[in-house]
Amino acid sequence: MNESEGATENPTTERASAPANAEVTILSPGDGDSVTSPVTVEFGLEGMEVAKAGTDKENSGHHHLLVDVDTLPPMDAPLPSTDQVIHFGGGQTSTELELEPGEHTLQLLLGDYMHVPHQPPVMSEKITITVE
Repeated sequence: MNESEGATENPTTERASAPANAEVTILSPGDGDSVTSPVTVEFGLEGMEVAKAGTDKENSGHHHLLVDVDTLPPMDAPLPSTDQVIHFGGGQTSTELELEPGEHTLQLLLGDYMHVPHQPPVMSEKITITVE
């Protein structure tokens, strides 16, 4: 066995595969809802399991919530951790968000154990909510 066998030179080039039936959804709030802050956001996942970041298990991942994101981050690299890309590496399936009054968009994106989106990406529809 040589030194490079089993090692990954660039972990961003190999993406975990996702089953064709995998689906992530925002269970609440609903698209078009008017809400008050803090906003409780509930995540749903079908066809895969939620696992904590760092858990290298087939057909699993953890949630990332994209808040007011116009351009998706690269799908072949670990997702950044910002105010707009919120990581739930502990395996959480809901959160409370403090949002300013006005219109906001929310979208879920599943990441593998290294925070890299799956192939194909397991991503919810983008919803729009109004915070009063």
